[in-house]
Amino acid sequence: MSLLPAGRRNGFAHGGPPAAVTDDRLSGAGGTAPAPDRPGPPPTGRTGERGAGAGGSRPHEAPGRVAGRGTPRERLRAWAELLRVSALFSVPGDALAGAAAVARRPGRGTALAIGASLCLYEAGMALNDWADRDEDAIDRPHRPIPSGRISPAAALGAAGVLTAAGLALAARAGRPALTVATGLAATVWAYDLHLKHTKAGPAAMAAARSLDLLLGATATADVAVPGTGMPGGGGLSDNVAGVTAAATAAAVPTPGTLTASLPALPAALVLGAHTYCVTAVSRHEAQGGSTGVPLAVLATTTALAAAVLGDGERSSRATDRDAVPQPGGTPGQDLSGQDLFGWGIRGRGIVGRGTDPLRLLVIGLTGAYLRTAGPPLLHAALNPSPPLTQRAVGGGIRAMIPLQAALAARAGSPVTGLAVMGLVPLARSLARKVSLT
Repeated sequence: MSLLPAGRRNGFAHGGPPAAVTDDRLSGAGGTAPAPDRPGPPPTGRTGERGAGAGGSRPHEAPGRVAGRGTPRERLRAWAELLRVSALFSVPGDALAGAAAVARRPGRGTALAIGASLCLYEAGMALNDWADRDEDAIDRPHRPIPSGRISPAAALGAAGVLTAAGLALAARAGRPALTVATGLAATVWAYDLHLKHTKAGPAAMAAARSLDLLLGATATADVAVPGTGMPGGGGLSDNVAGVTAAATAAAVPTPGTLTASLPALPAALVLGAHTYCVTAVSRHEAQGGSTGVPLAVLATTTALAAAVLGDGERSSRATDRDAVPQPGGTPGQDLSGQDLFGWGIRGRGIVGRGTDPLRLLVIGLTGAYLRTAGPPLLHAALNPSPPLTQRAVGGGIRAMIPLQAALAARAGSPVTGLAVMGLVPLARSLARKVSLT
């Protein structure tokens, strides 16, 4: 899933910073051209008084405005702003990376997981604005609720309906997927209503992202497609290892249980760690002044990239254990399962594997991750001003898509990785029309 100043981070998704910096964040555009729907600056005066035009009206509604009124186009724009639809493109990559981690081609279960994730993501967005409506009435009166374009009751109702829809979609993918989705929904609501104001906020945000990837893994592994005899959509055409069905079945835990998502745990932890780091930096974006946090996050980002690449080295015993037959009967010495993080969970060693296309793809995607997240963090460490700190947060959010793509390719699914990267231009295009902030 939004990372905003302390007390303004949304659900398990990632949104934009205060209006001081115009940055499309997630999409990677990083442009400064104002979006068509981006309102003008808030009324002058941020000393605790409501800005001009707030008058003596209720804190949730601007004077002379009736919530929900306006042309259909205006109402649609208000809801798009409330739900921050331009940030939606960080969501599908979670489920797709989870599907790749369990060695399954995306199928019906993956689609259900993506739908559930999108609903829960948007529920967190709506709930965040409802929970922060009094704060927004002072600091951000142009937001849909304090400006009177959407009523608080409508926003809360939308959060409830979207949560129910997300859980219903997850239930269609099986009971284990519903269990994970329920934990995800509980984390989203707990974060928005309380945890974002506490020291547990970054951990809650990280847990939500990790659960979102595990939801995709669980749903993909649990749902069987008639006629394939395999869960999650059957065939393994996206898996460059050429693993046979029997070998894959032996490597992946039994479908229909929560253990089916265990192979996705390392990838979920990588994504969660990245989310934790971005959230930690975002806590300083309003005031700036922190040099140590961006430096620590930069070091962690580098370590995460190294973990994705892997060292490609295994003991002979581990290599023999994980070798699988390749077409033609050759054991999988080059692209056989590698032990990501040394936890006995299958991944793919990349470094030192020659110039095969998979290796080059993973290196390229990991490089895109570092290139997107690294420089803004370094700039924020050298000059921890609020604008540069906000840009560091934006870089971390934009880096989520290449990280998801790298994790999918690292698991042996290059097509899935490229599909995830294909979301970047779509996100960039929508971010120019609908502001994240």
